[in-house]
Amino acid sequence: MNAAGLFKRSLVWGVLVIVALSLSTVVFAQDDPVQMGPLPEPVESGMAPVNDIEMYYAIYGEGEPLILLHGGLGNADYFANQIPAFSAQYRVIAVDSRGHGRSTVTETPIGYSLMASDVLALMDYLEIESAYLVGWSDGGIIGLDIAINHPERLRKLVAYGANYVPSGVKEDVGENATFNAYVERALADYAVLSPAPDNVDAFLENIGNMWATEPNFTEEQMRGITVPILFLDGWEEEAIYPAHDYEMAELVPGAELTLMPDVGHFAMFATPEMFNSIVLNYLSR
Repeated sequence: MNAAGLFKRSLVWGVLVIVALSLSTVVFAQDDPVQMGPLPEPVESGMAPVNDIEMYYAIYGEGEPLILLHGGLGNADYFANQIPAFSAQYRVIAVDSRGHGRSTVTETPIGYSLMASDVLALMDYLEIESAYLVGWSDGGIIGLDIAINHPERLRKLVAYGANYVPSGVKEDVGENATFNAYVERALADYAVLSPAPDNVDAFLENIGNMWATEPNFTEEQMRGITVPILFLDGWEEEAIYPAHDYEMAELVPGAELTLMPDVGHFAMFATPEMFNSIVLNYLSR
């Protein structure tokens, strides 16, 4: 399989996938950004029949529903630093997006709209009319899709490290050592959790095509969002231009913006107490 032939586009997400496909063995880098505490035992977990896939979910705590959506190549367990704090106040539903973690995938091209429809179908399956949503990176983009097209399903959205057009992603992210260390770690976890780990190349080709061309929300769509949104990010972002965070916050009426100091795309691992405090404070207001 010629990875370079699959991803001829110059967009940086395609570069990241080429890096991922070129890994013959996966070794945790010394600067692995995925640093997590123990994951608590869920009160419920399972595989939900969602659209054309089986979607993994795990529920923690009681109260109003709060959905957690991970970033690209990640999985629901990556919220281990958040779940204990969040589940003390909310019924937390952590999800593996299609093809990620334990969830299955088909040959259907992956896109943010499709993944948003997966989340909505999971909400229907769990009989959740509306929920708070915290999305990291791809998860934040999925949250934006739902906010644009199905605002009645969201109470509030925290979009961390997200973008609304491909140009919001830094051109040199594929050269960033921390981000590449994340890719290595995520692929190692994928090999353990995926029901079809041997299909990793096909999965990366599928999601890489999405990253190279999406998201493509218009300014009009962003201005039309009525869901309360906090755009959250770090000043030292490896992947997203801080100016893009400002742009999104200016486009969405009433949106708030918080940029955390001395952290970047992986604040949920690097400074979980700060991250959790900001999120919980926003959701409670």
